[in-house]
Amino acid sequence: MPDYAQRLHSAIRRTQTPSLVGIDPRWDLLPQEIRDKASAGGGSQAEQHARGFEHFSLELLDIICDSVAVVKPQVAFFEQLGIPGLQALHRVMTRARELGLLVIADAKRGDIGSTAEAYAAGWLAGEDPGAAEWPADALTVNPYLGADTLQPFVDVARQRGAGIYVLVRTSNPGAAVFQDPRSEGHAIYEIVADRVCDLAAQTTPQGEDYGCVGAVVGATWPEQLQQLRERMPGVPFLVPGYGAQGGTSADTAGAFDADGLGAVINSSRGINFAWHTAGLQDEFGEDSWREAIAEATRRMRSDLAEHTPAGQLSIPRA
Repeated sequence: MPDYAQRLHSAIRRTQTPSLVGIDPRWDLLPQEIRDKASAGGGSQAEQHARGFEHFSLELLDIICDSVAVVKPQVAFFEQLGIPGLQALHRVMTRARELGLLVIADAKRGDIGSTAEAYAAGWLAGEDPGAAEWPADALTVNPYLGADTLQPFVDVARQRGAGIYVLVRTSNPGAAVFQDPRSEGHAIYEIVADRVCDLAAQTTPQGEDYGCVGAVVGATWPEQLQQLRERMPGVPFLVPGYGAQGGTSADTAGAFDADGLGAVINSSRGINFAWHTAGLQDEFGEDSWREAIAEATRRMRSDLAEHTPAGQLSIPRA
């Protein structure tokens, strides 16, 4: 069975980009045509919003599926709508897998013992979308309860060809409050990074460079991003913070290896609601929201290719 990093890098090479599109539907930002159609279906507000989220997300997938390798549904936006939202999320994830996209479920799960085992069993489908109730290739994981909370996720990931991304240095401004304090000469995020690096090494197949245990490291901390890549050479990175949060392509450059691999760069709002953004607002109105999404995706691909080692992906391998 191909491991997660092999599958991920194969998909990145095929599409020639590390671009990752987050799926973050928000009712007040959806195109009016989608809100109108969702509301016309009746039902509770949650049912209407879930209908709109699903419609929009499925259209988004159709627009980007030939341009990127990976998508990252933000579970919270669907979960807030209860059962209708969860049903919509499942259909969106299933459709993404049908289109050949890798799916990273951004659920930030993490707990001890049998609870962690249950989260892992439920979310980590890996290579076979039918291996779990939620058809995710990978899952974001919160390590706050301790190193033992990670092992159940690692075990299931190895069995199913799945991956996990452990929160190491997150992109939000307040991250420093919990992640920067020092213990025995090391920042807390460095201690987490070292544990993640050990787990990645344990899960790296012979002859490969990366394991199935990855790290979330924000583009908004470019110096730490570079340092963590040097500290964690065999760890796949998931890099949020590009675009709407202020991170630039140059800020993400340190996440990659020399071949342009080892990282995926996330953009959510900047792609989902491209016609609202300053760079595209004057060029595309709401009636052209689909074209705006396609153009924003194209620009992201081009930006990363020009300013990061990801440009190497378009060079034929010897």
